[in-house]
This record gives sequence, structure tokens and C-alpha cells, in this order.
Amino acid sequence: MEHKEVILLLLIFLKSGHGDPLDDYVNTQGASLVSLTKKQLSAGSIEECAARCEAETGFICRSFQYHSKEQHCVIMAENSKNSAVFRMRDVVLFEKKIYLSECKTGNGKSYRGTMSKTKNGVTCQKWSDNAPHKPKYSPDKYPLEGLEENYCRNPDNDEDGPWCYTTDPNQRFDYCDIPECEDECMHCSGENYEGKISKTISGIECQSWNSQTPHAHGYIPSKFPNKNLKMNYCRNPDGEPRPWCFTTDPNKRWEFCDIPRCTTPPPTSGPTYECLKGKGENYRGKVSLTVSGHTCQRWSEQTPHKHNRTPENFPCKNLDENYCRNPDGETTPWCYTTNSEVRWEYCQIPSCESSPLSSEHLDAPDF
Repeated sequence: MEHKEVILLLLIFLKSGHGDPLDDYVNTQGASLVSLTKKQLSAGSIEECAARCEAETGFICRSFQYHSKEQHCVIMAENSKNSAVFRMRDVVLFEKKIYLSECKTGNGKSYRGTMSKTKNGVTCQKWSDNAPHKPKYSPDKYPLEGLEENYCRNPDNDEDGPWCYTTDPNQRFDYCDIPECEDECMHCSGENYEGKISKTISGIECQSWNSQTPHAHGYIPSKFPNKNLKMNYCRNPDGEPRPWCFTTDPNKRWEFCDIPRCTTPPPTSGPTYECLKGKGENYRGKVSLTVSGHTCQRWSEQTPHKHNRTPENFPCKNLDENYCRNPDGETTPWCYTTNSEVRWEYCQIPSCESSPLSSEHLDAPDF
């Protein structure tokens, strides 16, 4: 492929709305890969090397390594799942996430992992084999569907997800139990969502986080390096009920995004306590009185105080009954009160170290 064609491919890719092509790769500094199927090419940049990997038709390009000093590019069919990695100076290894991932997005049409057993534990038949079952879907007939070895795939876009022909002569096919990818759905309130949805719930395109037009804001990616504010992807950097973004509509500053909830259990957030440890974010005790003796309002109720800290909006914060909790990183657990004159107040939680709690109150949370 000529140099101009590679650049044209890269420009088309960027304009197509897919964002930065390197977002689809995991990179490892100072690593190289033992590869039997590869091509060595010259490339003026990492992005050009990625474009050459995308354009390769002689084999499936799963990774590439870029030698910055020599501006040298090696595209490869292997990755670290099936080939040895060794250290090499001045080299960066880029591996396509899709071939490293063992989870599915949506119905798993794009799944390229290595699960090779059905949900009932039966070994899958190789897609290229004709026994015990003669396949309708084979690598020759469907070369773009990733029908490698005997890995679970979804070549027919089945709504029930990836499947395979089985090695049991009495059962032609069965589905595979592939977990959902957490970066394409959200656990909890989407605080750790890293997917690429970039439209709001009403369909408005999101504004890039590093842009100040049409809306000026303080969520600059360089100031919040741990919030993954990339491109114009929906994120939840401030503890909202779900991911959101500033919009490209001058008349609509921001709006929530419609991110599907993961069906798999959320990751554990560490041990829980019946006493105060740190700020009490993992406190799961049953104290339901504030420091002034007010009874706490139930988190699921909206009287006497309306609020958005509901169990539905924050399903991982254990907002049970009317127990004191710390769902938003306050200095200590708190609750809304049943006194219509007192919206919220901190709670007196016994310390795990049996030391007296400070009764100092800081500024009220901005609810």
C-alpha cells in the first residue's frame, strides 16, 4: 500500500466517528513479541503503523510494534495470548483489545476471545471440521467472522450471543457463557465506565472534553488524569447517577447518556465495616440517627426532602432502609433527615479504632 493510501485510510477512519484509532489497542512500553506471521514496514508514526495493521489483508493483524528511533513498524498475526513477550528497548507493543478480551459487547457479534466450551461444559467442534456436525458456517464461507479453531462465535448475529457446534453427536450446537464487557456497559453509576458512547440520551453529539466550545467548563483532561476524559466519550467524573457529557448544542449545556447496565455482578469494593473506617464509604452498619438526634429519612423516599441519592440511581452504595451512608465521598456517613427543617446531617458512627469522632462539620454537600 502506498504511503498516500495509508494516510487517506487514517483520515477516513478518524472522520468516521470512531475516534482515536489507538483507543482500540493496549500498549506496552519496552516490549516485543515473538512472531512467525509478520510484516516489517517503514512508518512515520504510530498512527500510520496502526493504519497499516487495519489495512492488512494477507493475515489478521492482531498487534504491531513500533520502533520510534528507526521509524520502523512490524505488524503481526500473534499477540501476547499465544506468543512470548520479551523486553526490548525503544519499542512499544500495541495489541488489539478485541483479541485480548474474553468478554462480549451486546450480542457478542464482535467477540474474538478463546472460550471453546458451551455453557454446559461441552467442548466446541472446530469450525473447519465436518464431524460430528456438518457446519453451515465455516471459515471458507465466512472469512470475516473470526471462525478460528473451535472458539465461540456469533457469525449469524444471534440475539442470544456467541455459540458453537458441539463435539456431542446428539447436540448440533449450543450457546456459550461469555461475560459482558464492563467498558461497553456500566456497573453501579458508571463511575468507571470507559466505553465509547458519545451521544446523550436525546441523541445530541457530545462535546470533546478538551474543547471549551460551545460550553466552557472545568473538566479539562489534564487536570483530571484519573477520570479517563478521552475524546467526547460519556463519563461520570463527579458522582452523578450515570455518565454524561457537555453537548454540542449551544442551548443544552449537558445531558445524561443512555449507557446500558451490565448484567454481570459489579466488582467488589473491598471489605465492609460495622464501624467507622476512614471516611466510612464502606460503612454498612445500621445507625440511623444524626449527630443532633434526628431520625434519618429512608433513601428510597422523597419526603420530606427530594433528592437523587436513591437506591436506583446508586445501586452499589448500599442505600438500605434509612441507615447512615457515605455515597459521595463526604467526610463521614450522613443522611437526609425526617425533620423538614433540616435537610441533611452527619451521623455519629463509632470508630473502628474506638477513638472519639470529631464533631466538626464542614460545608454542606452540593446536592
